[in-house]
Amino acid sequence: MATRNTTRRVVLQMGISMDGFVSHPHTESEHPAVVAWKLASLGQVDTHIMGRTTYQEMAAYWPTATGEYAAPMNNMPKVVFSSTLDKADWADSRIASGDLAQEIADLKLRPGKDIMAHGGASFAQALSAQGLVDEYRLMIYPIALGVGAPLFAPPATPLRLTLADATTCSDGTAIHVYRPVAAAR
Repeated sequence: MATRNTTRRVVLQMGISMDGFVSHPHTESEHPAVVAWKLASLGQVDTHIMGRTTYQEMAAYWPTATGEYAAPMNNMPKVVFSSTLDKADWADSRIASGDLAQEIADLKLRPGKDIMAHGGASFAQALSAQGLVDEYRLMIYPIALGVGAPLFAPPATPLRLTLADATTCSDGTAIHVYRPVAAAR
């Protein structure tokens, strides 16, 4: 029987405003359909990756948090990409300080489920600029901020994406899943 060689995908999950800025919901609580979708999304991955700033914010919050997201955030391995961080104290965390593309390639070759990339904007832009994102899972909140950190930095060439899935919640939040279109050779 032939063995199928598969690699894990890097999935960038991010909340953005309608005008494309990295955003968090500006309401007291998320719509139940958004929560359910995010929990299902977390169930498809077994590793979190993030930049230093996001790591520090999450490491300060999640270890003592309760609620639906606490277990998947705390119990999965976490890799923080940083050349300045000295230690990673959040349970099951490690620091990756080498070449971003090589570190991602190494993670993708390990057995397991997909890898979820969390923001912030700088980390997301670095992943996108190097073509390291296999799927974008965007929660588009019904708010226009007018200013902020954009999800995408100006690329050298346009990033072409195809819509793989779309859901709209009754609160106006749209959830879009995009995959990069392979460049013609």
